Amino acid sequence: MPLHQGRTAQHQRHDITTGKTLHQARLYDPLAALFMLGRGRALRERTIALAHVAPGDRVLEVGCGTGEVALRARTRSGPTGSVAGIDASSEMIAVARQKAARANLDIDLRIAAVEALPFADATFDVVLSSLMMHHLPEDLKPRALAEMRRVLAPGGRLLVVDFQRPKSRLARLSPVWLVHRRLPSGVQELPTLLERAGFAAVASGDTGFGYLGFVHGRVGL
Repeated sequence: MPLHQGRTAQHQRHDITTGKTLHQARLYDPLAALFMLGRGRALRERTIALAHVAPGDRVLEVGCGTGEVALRARTRSGPTGSVAGIDASSEMIAVARQKAARANLDIDLRIAAVEALPFADATFDVVLSSLMMHHLPEDLKPRALAEMRRVLAPGGRLLVVDFQRPKSRLARLSPVWLVHRRLPSGVQELPTLLERAGFAAVASGDTGFGYLGFVHGRVGL
């Protein structure tokens, strides 16, 4: 999301990842709603649909922010499933925990870095990453994907939703893209990285939101 706020010296001392960490959690949701032009709810629902989250799934959201996608995943996974979420920002996790408590949903929300996921091998059936990968420097992305693959069980699946280079003049005028137009790479470069990380059946496509694409892959049985 377009929230590249500057970090204070205190935050810099406490950041646990070499990726960008967002700290203004109370501003995140209203600013995201503004830049998404009211389509944030639809995007979150689309993300869950693309990940094919089903009852009984064990789901991890990497870079969960204020927890909006994790909340929906928990509802979809049902009483036999489970959901965890990690974020490097303690402020984001605090807000996400408050939301989960208000919704009476049991979600394991932790402060952690994508390059060191605090879970055992083969823990999850689904790993989600929504608008997080663009916050990582290029040299961290392979490490992050390797960690996501490590915590996926055989047959498990990864879904990444992130910015893509616009395919039309209208998409290039989107407020979200205008803020992020200087990104060094887009979601179009991720399929190669997924394959190098050992994912199979890698595919990509459009989310239905002009400035966002997706890539997904599976862990072999």
